[in-house]
Amino acid sequence: MARVPSAAEFLDSVNPVAKPAEIGYVLLFATAVLLWWLCKTHVSILPFWAPWDFSFVEFLSTWLAVWWYIRGLALLAPEERPSLARRIAFFAGVAVIYGVLETHFEYYAEHQFFVNRIQHVAMHHLGPLLLGLSWPGPTLWRGLPTPVRRIVRHPLLTGTVGFLQQPVLAAFLFSGSFFFWLIPAIHFRAMIDPNLFSLMNWTMVIDGILFWFLVLDPRPAPPARVSFGVRAGLAFAVMFPQVIGGAVIALSSRDLYPFYTLCGRIYPQLGVGFDQAIGGLMIWIPPGMMSVAAVLFILNSMRKTEAEAAKGAGNDRTDNDKDVWIVDSSSWTGL
Repeated sequence: MARVPSAAEFLDSVNPVAKPAEIGYVLLFATAVLLWWLCKTHVSILPFWAPWDFSFVEFLSTWLAVWWYIRGLALLAPEERPSLARRIAFFAGVAVIYGVLETHFEYYAEHQFFVNRIQHVAMHHLGPLLLGLSWPGPTLWRGLPTPVRRIVRHPLLTGTVGFLQQPVLAAFLFSGSFFFWLIPAIHFRAMIDPNLFSLMNWTMVIDGILFWFLVLDPRPAPPARVSFGVRAGLAFAVMFPQVIGGAVIALSSRDLYPFYTLCGRIYPQLGVGFDQAIGGLMIWIPPGMMSVAAVLFILNSMRKTEAEAAKGAGNDRTDNDKDVWIVDSSSWTGL
């Protein structure tokens, strides 16, 4: 009769690279279940940084992305790893999005209009912009498990992303989706319907990522979808709807969003008009500043690409494989 291996022998037989990944997945899922239970039964005793209304999808998608990024960093050779600035940008972008969705901040966003606007600007503008600056694709790809790689490569997914990142459509969706949920009747319905509320938040995050990854692509075209000039034009163009829409809301003399009056504001002493004015300014000013910053990053990336191209052209090279446009991926931001 064959001898049954002991638990220690079995663990030693497992691929040493696979073991940490498997343990990480188990711990992550166990944490998700624990947080779900706590939010269902003891939400009032949880600290501010814990979830208010727990979502398995939001929690797992965030932390899996972090896990795969860390795993990718570990698997990349030191010279292939992104710069420290880009790594900081990635973790900061994830933290911004997670912080406004899976903490008690969400409760405040449901009970104060200007906090709700901070939440949407964070998950539609700031968080995705930081992720775009980090350009995490190569690192994430290295850390992805094979089944997820197959999903990412699927023609349906790649075709959908390519369609949504057509320049004119991408700019329209970026501004249009943001203000669609600000139509007073639609905003009211989304705030009282949990399913619509979740859909609203997901469209903000996904659309922001699609737009900023198109605009902040550090590579020349091709392989980038559009030229540096088009990218700068897109970043500049979406600024104007934000300014106009924010000004209309900030300067309005009537209560456009009665939901917050009906549900009760966290800071009632601010008054309806002041709350709405601050919310309008949140739409008006920070997104405009981010568009300007994005243009500067694009111009800096273009400058570095042209410098590398000029440097390459100055060498007497006959090998076509070497006569290419090269971007220093570890320092393209200039930080």
